[in-house]
Amino acid sequence: MHGFLASSIGVATAAALALPLALSTPALAAPSMSAAAPVAPAGSTQSLPLAPLGPAADRSPGAPGMSASPRLPETQGLPPREVKRFSLVGVVWDDASTQLFGRVQVRTRAVATGTWSHWQDIETHNSEHAPDLGTAESGTGRVRGSTAPLWVGDSDGVEVRVQAEPGAPAPRAAARLPSGMRIELVDPGATDPVTVVDAKNGTSGTSDEPEGDDKGDVEALPGMTMETAESSSANVPLAPLGAKEIAELNKADSTADAVLASDGALSAAARPYIGPRPRIVTRLGWGADESLREAGFVYTSTVKAAFVHHSASGNNYTCKDAPKVLRSLYRYHVVSSGWRDIGYNFAVDKCGTVYEGRAGGVAKAVQGAHTMGFNTDSMGIAVIGTYTTTTPPAAAVKAVAQLTAWKLGLFNRDPRAKTTLKSGGGNLFAKGTNVKLNVISGHRDGFATECPGKLLYGQLPPTRTSSAKLQGRP
Repeated sequence: MHGFLASSIGVATAAALALPLALSTPALAAPSMSAAAPVAPAGSTQSLPLAPLGPAADRSPGAPGMSASPRLPETQGLPPREVKRFSLVGVVWDDASTQLFGRVQVRTRAVATGTWSHWQDIETHNSEHAPDLGTAESGTGRVRGSTAPLWVGDSDGVEVRVQAEPGAPAPRAAARLPSGMRIELVDPGATDPVTVVDAKNGTSGTSDEPEGDDKGDVEALPGMTMETAESSSANVPLAPLGAKEIAELNKADSTADAVLASDGALSAAARPYIGPRPRIVTRLGWGADESLREAGFVYTSTVKAAFVHHSASGNNYTCKDAPKVLRSLYRYHVVSSGWRDIGYNFAVDKCGTVYEGRAGGVAKAVQGAHTMGFNTDSMGIAVIGTYTTTTPPAAAVKAVAQLTAWKLGLFNRDPRAKTTLKSGGGNLFAKGTNVKLNVISGHRDGFATECPGKLLYGQLPPTRTSSAKLQGRP
């Protein structure tokens, strides 16, 4: 399931070398609205190989940022073609240690209108969102290099071009692209996840809940797979087995709930400073296909810091579509990039809804794959969208403060303080280096990257203050 999923449509051939730029393509008939293919219930991934495009002199000039010189750097792509429905795109390649120095652009055809989009850039530098080097997750042989994913909405046509950057840094040969590049077309699947009976839907599920802790046998509710039961049980007793959300609580109830859930392990020092718990949509609530991820969970010893990210997947989504975006990100991380699960521990949409990310329990120290070099003893929060030049919504920023006040409070971390993490290796800090960081840091604090975007990063100082206030710190 982690390998590339073969496309049922033909692959690009070397003969298809032209790169049309017009928004209407005679070879592609307008889609029939009445004959549109249904969305696959469990989602799907089409993985199509990119082929060389050229010679450059034969291509039409005028594409933004793309030279028409006959001495172009290496260029690969995919001519316009009709494909199965998808909503998110990204480019992957064979070697995760190889950087893509160049420009990636796509345009897509909307199912609803049959019209083609303009060319859209995909963020190419994405290796900083990855498992730490030398870990079991990074050493499976399945991990691939990847761009950031881009949400494009319900589409059934695609065109791709990737052009190497002239004078790429050594030791790579100048103007060369990584080998084995493919375009990944991700369909998030049906919007209505599996329905199970639970207390949140008005019927108590107490009699079906497993006894003991998450280390014992997992018992599934009727209609629930064992993989789903394993994931859901990791949040017991914060929510019953099969819950689609974990309820928000005020500060007093959050503290009492945390004491109960910890079975006496919660430190006395942490108890006064646990913030009110926000409402959290569980993996079952956003429709995660639990058969995609690896079985079991990986934990670290504690949570000392929270790294804030943006997903860099664009802002062209509505809040009601956020579960679809999340299912697509999850599938892209696991099926296309080769990770064990979605990389982030939590996600926040533009309306401020908080979602459970990597499986293992929202109150636990689950190891993620969000900040290469600093995935140990930390958590990653992704605000869905791109916030380099777009101001993050106030609701999303507020949700980050609420989430960190609660989760960091469980581990007695002051959001305004500094902490020390040991680097697992990256482009800013050598492996083994002890690095002093803010307890609430931006991704760029641990790795040379634009993430979480200039404008979201600028919101972190007031977020630290708000988070500490919610914890009740003086």
